[in-house]
Amino acid sequence: MSGVSILAGITVLLVVLGVIEARRHAANLARIPLRIHVNGTRGKSSVTRLIAAGLREGGVATFAKTTGTLARVITPEGDEYPVFRPSRPNVIEQLRIVRAAVATEARALVIECMAVQPYLQALSEAQLIRATHAVITNARADHLDVMGPTEADVAAALAGVIPPKGRLHTGEHRHLAILEAAAKDRGATLIGVSAEDVAAIRPEDMIGFRHVEHEENVALALHVCADLGVDRATALRGMHKAAPDPGAMTTTVINFFGRRLIFVNGFAANDPESTQHLWDLARAKFPSVERRVAVFNCRADRADRSRQLGEACARWAPADQYLVFGTGTYIFARAAEQAGLDGSKIVFAEDRPVPEIFEIIIELAGRSALIMGMGNIGGQGLDLVSYFNNRSSLPSIPA
Repeated sequence: MSGVSILAGITVLLVVLGVIEARRHAANLARIPLRIHVNGTRGKSSVTRLIAAGLREGGVATFAKTTGTLARVITPEGDEYPVFRPSRPNVIEQLRIVRAAVATEARALVIECMAVQPYLQALSEAQLIRATHAVITNARADHLDVMGPTEADVAAALAGVIPPKGRLHTGEHRHLAILEAAAKDRGATLIGVSAEDVAAIRPEDMIGFRHVEHEENVALALHVCADLGVDRATALRGMHKAAPDPGAMTTTVINFFGRRLIFVNGFAANDPESTQHLWDLARAKFPSVERRVAVFNCRADRADRSRQLGEACARWAPADQYLVFGTGTYIFARAAEQAGLDGSKIVFAEDRPVPEIFEIIIELAGRSALIMGMGNIGGQGLDLVSYFNNRSSLPSIPA
């Protein structure tokens, strides 16, 4: 047999196997009547968890997957497990997630879009999820190097998950016209969450959360649950039981050898607008500290994000010191200085291990400080959060 014949035979075999796998996947999707594909710039991991929790409480067997800080699957019983990845993240893993959901006899799958490239977002919907419902939380200036260059381009990229003749729930307002046009083109029904819907989320509705949750996320998740037949009170009760994403905004107060340190985890807010919002919230909540330290985790593979945050933070309410760590910190620092930030306030800790970063922060903090982590939860970000959390039980020792 010639080499050409062998190659042709292998090609035919691969095509046949591909067709078989595609048919098997289509059959698996058909066994899950409700498929909810969640996308957006900010809050999609939280919204995925909230929707799944609300549906579970309403008696809908729901399987969920998030790809936020740490990739996780959540079973219909509410148990949570890490997603096994033999190598780097790949959208093809959604095939395994669908199979796992079928194995649990789930009636609903709530799955976070894991693609960033616009064509992969559309491909994930058209070939891997084929959603009955799409959710787009918002469209902000993030991943502009891939989805940009403008915020409107981001909205257009996110619209790739809108299913033909399906239903789209969104909390986006600024670029709603783009989503409306995409939904109309696909014969989908768009259901928007208004400012009035968000305002209807009462303080008592938020008390039950064990972490800092956002009214916008809750309002959007409640809309989706209501559309799927779960009443507000039931859905909200389930959401209060849900475990937060590891990157959710949390506050840790520690007493460290006479120092009172308030560490706020804001690493997961990737875009400048959302990050500023969290910074302002933290400053307002803890006004009586001596010093404020803004901590930025930079990543060389997120250079555009570092530049945006550097430019933006120069216009925010000021910190006393700015500590930058991770990789590519010079990109952040250069952008911040060019935007008017005093370069003498920037402290570099690139390539330093987390214990050393912690010690540098302690030196900058003085006797009492608000310390907020921003930029990226990946890399050393989550490790620094854990480092602070692990010291929250230390007793207060007089100076």
